[in-house]
Amino acid sequence: MELRGRVALVTGGAHRVGRALSTALAHAGMRVAINYHSASAEADALVAQLAAEGHEMRAYQGDLTQAEAPASLVAAVTSDFGGLDVLVNSAAVMLRTPVDEITVAKWDSIFALNLRAPFFMSQAAHPWLRKVNGSIVNLADLAAFETWPDYIPHGISKAGIVQMTRAMARVFAPEVRVNAIAPGAVLLPDDWSDETRAHFAKTTPLNRIGSPDDVVGAMMYLLQSDYVTGDTLLVDGGRHVRG
Repeated sequence: MELRGRVALVTGGAHRVGRALSTALAHAGMRVAINYHSASAEADALVAQLAAEGHEMRAYQGDLTQAEAPASLVAAVTSDFGGLDVLVNSAAVMLRTPVDEITVAKWDSIFALNLRAPFFMSQAAHPWLRKVNGSIVNLADLAAFETWPDYIPHGISKAGIVQMTRAMARVFAPEVRVNAIAPGAVLLPDDWSDETRAHFAKTTPLNRIGSPDDVVGAMMYLLQSDYVTGDTLLVDGGRHVRG
């Protein structure tokens, strides 16, 4: 896929890994729409920064856990940009939920954003993407392939993303390619201690923590490789092969 001049929509595109993905797509010459929920200051700053560099980006506020939000977001973006070529489902939440503390409300809030929203975003975007042989990239997580005792709902939701990617790749073929990225320790929570960060680096086969740029590289590969669909690319420094 030639990216220059095409339209991309990145959910959760104003901060953390989503910000890096949005910025990379803009630097690749794409016209970029970013969705955010509460990070209005970050979204405005990113749009202003990229506009100053000569790139086109617009920000759209929306709570994707609301049932009508995915269709409304796609409608707004396609109305403003005239179409859609790439959807990156990046918006997600990672909450520590020890098993005895999980409630129905916590479960539902995690799944509403992590799994339901990407599904309905993809459903809403599909009619536009199939017109242009577009592409979807979903953000899964290493937790989809491992058991993290304090993050069980998170892991299940991300395993759902992997299966959703496989199923949609089959259903949307041949017009639309659907792939996923499963990052490992590429951007640790801000409140983690230096000791914890050092432990993660030491227990990673490549002996280091990754960065959002590693996820950007995976996204660009998946967007530009026209014979890849239904795949989930692990970007974890080899943590999944530790045994």
